[in-house]
Amino acid sequence: MRTILVVDDEPSIVTLLKFNLEQAGYNVLTAEDGRTGLDTAMNEKPDLMVLDLMLPGMDGMDVCKTLRQEKVNLPILMLTAKDDEFDKILGLELGADDYLTKPFSPREVVARVKAILRRSQSEDAEQSEQILKIGDLEIHLDRYDVYFKDRQLVLTPKEFELLLYLANHRGKVLSRDQLLNGVWDFQYDGDTRIVDVHISHLREKIEEDTKKPVYIRTIRGFGYKLEGPAE
Repeated sequence: MRTILVVDDEPSIVTLLKFNLEQAGYNVLTAEDGRTGLDTAMNEKPDLMVLDLMLPGMDGMDVCKTLRQEKVNLPILMLTAKDDEFDKILGLELGADDYLTKPFSPREVVARVKAILRRSQSEDAEQSEQILKIGDLEIHLDRYDVYFKDRQLVLTPKEFELLLYLANHRGKVLSRDQLLNGVWDFQYDGDTRIVDVHISHLREKIEEDTKKPVYIRTIRGFGYKLEGPAE
């Protein structure tokens, strides 16, 4: 049984999410402040964290940032009461995999959780001992590891899924909507900025010059494609 950690300072939201996630078959841990949530994530090693942005003491941004600095690749679904583009984009830049704006439907939270966890659950057996090589880039499908010029990269789960999806469609131009549906497995009502943020993160890790990318290329008016440097 997979374990979900819910971190929120509103008892009614914690109770609501705990009930609905347990009904969906998950084990649920809870915390009411950022520091407790961080400690629980580090010690209990849940499979996913549902993290509120506005928390007493240590806020959700700091929790997310600390986890990524400690190289904890725990998938994070961030909750925010603010319908603010800055907060959403900043959360994604700090390493959150997805976000939802309050108020939200509990069913939508469960759907997002399932979407985030689905691929890692279904691909383990299928991808054993497989390696994708593109130029100096190696994607080890059995271990969910990525190497660039023999140096292991630290990717979030969503960054890995995005890179793998691009690699599986090597040389093909993919629109932002295609990437949203293929990687996030969810409709974002036309908001494709989440794709651009994650593409930017990947380029910082695999490109020698992010202003002149040779692996993940932008096709103006269409989207992105992944190819080797000599292709």
